[in-house]
Amino acid sequence: MAKRLLGIAVLLFVASASLPAYKLIYKEQLYELYHVQLYHYPERIAENVGWIEQALKADFANPLYALAEIETSSDWERYRYLFNMHLNLKMVELYLRWASRYNKENAYFYNFPWKYENLQSLERAENLMNIALSYWSEARRWSAQAWELRGIHLEEIQKWEDQSYRIETDELNYARIIERHLTRLRQVRQDFEEMDASTY
Repeated sequence: MAKRLLGIAVLLFVASASLPAYKLIYKEQLYELYHVQLYHYPERIAENVGWIEQALKADFANPLYALAEIETSSDWERYRYLFNMHLNLKMVELYLRWASRYNKENAYFYNFPWKYENLQSLERAENLMNIALSYWSEARRWSAQAWELRGIHLEEIQKWEDQSYRIETDELNYARIIERHLTRLRQVRQDFEEMDASTY
């Protein structure tokens, strides 16, 4: 029985090794690898960051394979602007989620024995939030370009159009959100820095 199972395993391995594969080279292909997970562990967030970063660098697929129906060159232009905006927004969300894994809401007196570890954690959170800010600037830039073509409606990516609308009307402003987080982080950092043996 064990030899038979081993034989089947070897056969499956050999068969799978000869299967043809294709490279993921287009934004649309790489974007489809992004997935939301139940638990947001840093390594899972990093995996999604990697897929979206690759998607940002990749070329667009032919309009025939776009995620929306493209009929004119203006449709294609708006689609590209919205797609880039959406990818940058995903990066903002991912980096903020990642930063939240290291951010501290309060500096409790009983955390003094781990003061330096907490300060390092806050520094990591601050760095991640600053990266999110840079992606927010890019998202705003792409949204502004898409906004100029707002007369064109692409049904399949209505959600992206809604995101652009919220950005352009200042209903969605990650800069404000991130600045609030950073202000709180700086206060918590100061509380940790002021800790000493007498406060413990």
